[in-house]
Amino acid sequence: MAKAKLRKMLGDVNSPYIASLMRLIETQSKATIARWCLDYAWEHILRIYEEAYPGDGRPRAAMDAAEEWLRGNLKLPAVKKLILETHAAAREAEEKPAAQAAARTIGQAAAVIHTPTHSLGLAFYGAAAMAYSIIGTDATPEAYEEFAAAECARIESALQAIAVPDEPNPAKIDWKC
Repeated sequence: MAKAKLRKMLGDVNSPYIASLMRLIETQSKATIARWCLDYAWEHILRIYEEAYPGDGRPRAAMDAAEEWLRGNLKLPAVKKLILETHAAAREAEEKPAAQAAARTIGQAAAVIHTPTHSLGLAFYGAAAMAYSIIGTDATPEAYEEFAAAECARIESALQAIAVPDEPNPAKIDWKC
């Protein structure tokens, strides 16, 4: 029997846990959303990539650049270049699904400084990165869905922890999904 092809992303935009996350994201400013995505990627995702590719600094460089943009020290074109290099790292990581998903997650997390809708990449790619890292690449679709729901709950809790109550400048988001 042939091994099933792994999904690039886990989760479903129509699931209750993604809908809940989207509603919370919509209440926050672009800066808060970016801070949350970067913090989560620093704490949970980057290590997955760096353990697989310890000599490849592209994802870390994209995150560092996004941080500098948030501080007002770097222009968007410079950050975009590093984000694109992180996406290239993901394409090159085909043999290591957890690392590949981690690079995709980091690219999306860093790209939130440009477009807040990239924040869903933290959930979808991040769930895949964590699942493939923790439960492996031979689990059942049901196991992956259960893992994605739990990971997205952790991701949403991380945003709730830094969410600004009654945020005066929420991002204007058109999800197009």
